[in-house]
Amino acid sequence: MNTEQNELVKLAAEARGRAVAPFSNFKVGAALLTNDGEVFTGCNIENASYGLTMCAERVAIFKAVSEGKRAFEKIFVVADTEDLTPPCGACRQIIWEFCGDVEIVLTNLHGKIETFQMSELFPKAFDVKFLEK
Repeated sequence: MNTEQNELVKLAAEARGRAVAPFSNFKVGAALLTNDGEVFTGCNIENASYGLTMCAERVAIFKAVSEGKRAFEKIFVVADTEDLTPPCGACRQIIWEFCGDVEIVLTNLHGKIETFQMSELFPKAFDVKFLEK
């Protein structure tokens, strides 16, 4: 890993430490890198009404978008799992909608890392082109 990757993994892991996961104890952190070099982090936040739970990737994206950012380079996702944890279906849709075909870097707390393009994880994505007349 290069210095930038190390820093983004570190930030995602720190965000994971702030996760609120009293029901699943499945903590996830994310770090989203904008095209202008700014980083927004997120952690998963669970709710007793499970449908209201928010994933780390969506928290990071919504924070960035709410601050006016619209161009993204990559997102790092960290979980404490042996098999690397890809974004869930809802997160894939949000990532596609707001970030497009960005680089997705999956890692765990043991240093395992794997990189994908969003189009690999979300082929035949639904987006605005289906809404155009």
